[in-house]
Amino acid sequence: MDIEQLIEFAQALVQQPSLSGEEGAVNERVQAEMGRLGFDEITTDENGSVIGIINGAQPGRTLLLDAHTDTVGIAPGVPWSQAPFGADIIDDALYGRGSADMKGALAAMIHAAASVDRSQLHGRVAVSASTLEEVLEGVALRTIMARLQPDFVVIGEATELNLNRGGRGRAEVHLATLGRPAHSSSPQLGRNAVLEMMRVIAAIEAIDLPVDPLVGPAIFALTDIISEPYPGYSVIPSLCKATYDRRLLPGETPAAVLEGITSLPGVQEVNLQAKIATGEHTAYTGAVLRAEKFFPAWRFAEDHWFVHHAMGGLQQAGLHAQFGAYRFCTNAAYSAGVAGVPTIGFGPAKESDAHVVDEHLRLADLQAAARGYQGIIEAVLGR
Repeated sequence: MDIEQLIEFAQALVQQPSLSGEEGAVNERVQAEMGRLGFDEITTDENGSVIGIINGAQPGRTLLLDAHTDTVGIAPGVPWSQAPFGADIIDDALYGRGSADMKGALAAMIHAAASVDRSQLHGRVAVSASTLEEVLEGVALRTIMARLQPDFVVIGEATELNLNRGGRGRAEVHLATLGRPAHSSSPQLGRNAVLEMMRVIAAIEAIDLPVDPLVGPAIFALTDIISEPYPGYSVIPSLCKATYDRRLLPGETPAAVLEGITSLPGVQEVNLQAKIATGEHTAYTGAVLRAEKFFPAWRFAEDHWFVHHAMGGLQQAGLHAQFGAYRFCTNAAYSAGVAGVPTIGFGPAKESDAHVVDEHLRLADLQAAARGYQGIIEAVLGR
């Protein structure tokens, strides 16, 4: 593995802005790098995700390494000390939007896969540069997996070079309370939808949510609220809408999440509508991705064959990894949470490095991640 070329490639990815739905240019750069490194097969699917394959000398299983190429934007008015797309290296760290989340991991995956000894591989390793993860976790990965039918999946989101064997999911819950309009000089003649929503919110805030020993606590976070008509001139609001971000634990279902709201004491008397939101986004190819915004949590045991061998590969690569779990939602919501395919998370940086001002990635961690991906590939497919 040529470390200088790995770093230069990571820099090139960071230098190319790639908001969700605008990943075309950076994915072209990914495709070119895969070609330069000698991948056996390189394709781009209908959602714009790039898939590169390295074939082993012997038949066997398929191991998929996935990293998304879309990033969040740059918040206006918040200064960076370094140019967000300059990809400058300062104090042995690569600075720029996407360096930690997660173009560094993608660069490490591609160079690691290209550097393995194919004569020792049984099966094939695929690397996917997936699109639209920041807005619809796992939806683009679903198309990739339908094509590849992988036996195992590695998600490259940040783990501080540890091995994550689980992760929280998320759901976007939309609530609406329906009231009855009246002139605000005679509020007793109406039914105030905002006051009704306040009753619902108070009930939700009082819920004692469960905690999973691996992935942590479930969460209900109120993210927005609005009434109609707005502005309300001398009128009692007849509609109030609120959105909750619900962080999920393994085994939770959409029906159970909604019932956990509608069955609350005091809420049953409210004219309440509760549903899971639907998301729709257009890929840079023009394909439209649409999905219910319920992305399940997931978990695998420490002694699961894939988890065990992946950890062995990291240790063989000289990494002192510990087991952990994602607190945020990743593409594993589909690979593990929906499809049930054995999945782990492994990547450089910390979860808290994502979406921040002066996002950066230590070069030592970039190199260690590449060694780790190589170790996982060899441990899983090299026997």
